[in-house]
Amino acid sequence: MLMLIAPSKTQRVDVASWQDGSSPVLLAESECLIRELLNYSVQELGQLMKMSEKLAVQTRERIHSFQTPFREDNAKSALAVFEGDVYSRIESAAYKEKEIAYLQTHLRILSGLYGVLRPLDLMQPYRLEMGCKLANSRGNNLYEFWGDMVTEELNRTLASHRQPVLVNLASAEYMRVIKKKQVKGQILQVDFKEQKGDSYKTVAIHAKRARGMMVDFAVKNNVQTVQELREFQRERYCFQLELSTEYHYVFTRDRG
Repeated sequence: MLMLIAPSKTQRVDVASWQDGSSPVLLAESECLIRELLNYSVQELGQLMKMSEKLAVQTRERIHSFQTPFREDNAKSALAVFEGDVYSRIESAAYKEKEIAYLQTHLRILSGLYGVLRPLDLMQPYRLEMGCKLANSRGNNLYEFWGDMVTEELNRTLASHRQPVLVNLASAEYMRVIKKKQVKGQILQVDFKEQKGDSYKTVAIHAKRARGMMVDFAVKNNVQTVQELREFQRERYCFQLELSTEYHYVFTRDRG
């Protein structure tokens, strides 16, 4: 069982890295993207990524300061760097060594720049969303750039798991990079919904936080199979059997 989450735009730079940081498996490809981005001016980056001049300046500075090899003095562990709604509910700072080891085995972060990251992978802050239409040597966007590579890397990891299932806790934008028909296993879609009158709706901010809570639940309970995820009950979310199928789990809560 391998859980997938999306990265966050907000990232911390003044954090301590976890011990024994690993290297991103697709880092050579990240360097290719950086070389493409080095050609962009501040104005061009702002237009490409639809962001303010201030963010474009920061992004260009990060692109030009990007350097390898990654070391603990110039890069930090991915799960320590990312912050935001999903990550605010993953209580990683309190994890023990065995829980960090669980994360490294059972969690992957999809990324526009790095393709796929393990929690302990060293990384440098960046801004490059997966949906960005960055023209490159392989096509007109990042989906074409990454091609089969992310899927193949996830397949290599799944091959070592007793239950080869990808648990989708990421966004649609990031899941598009995975070639679903090529996955050597199953994909479990997980949705979190709020009661709105007589129906249930997905509210983005709450769903993001719930995804982080589910990761935290899996870590603290050493979850090994997707069936165990049905026991997830936090902030009034409960598994809804009648709304779910074998590979589509729905958790709901009332408005409270």
